[in-house]
Amino acid sequence: MQNNLPMAEEFPNGYFIQGVTKDGKRFRPSDWSERLCGVMSQFGPSTGVIGRNARLQYSLYVRPTLLGDIKCVWVDARLRDVEPMAFNFVMNFAKDNGQVVTEGCLLHDGVPASIFTPR
Repeated sequence: MQNNLPMAEEFPNGYFIQGVTKDGKRFRPSDWSERLCGVMSQFGPSTGVIGRNARLQYSLYVRPTLLGDIKCVWVDARLRDVEPMAFNFVMNFAKDNGQVVTEGCLLHDGVPASIFTPR
């Protein structure tokens, strides 16, 4: 008997860099996630918009999000393949600042799904 059910969509895997240090303190400054994602905005597919209507857009691979009330940065694991130096920069930023990094995935609309293991 053939199964005619649609296959589940594969969700992007990656990492959440949390705005919390490993000793439980909030990471400062409060806009750290927007700053980091702004620096990383050039890494990812181009929107093709140039000229007067061009504007800064976050990369699909590195973008700010929230886990509850904690500011986080989502780092898509595909960035490692697209631009390894950019991936290492973001992950070393978290390591150098003692931030909590967890593995997880995003749902369709960018909502964080389950978090797996702290790194």
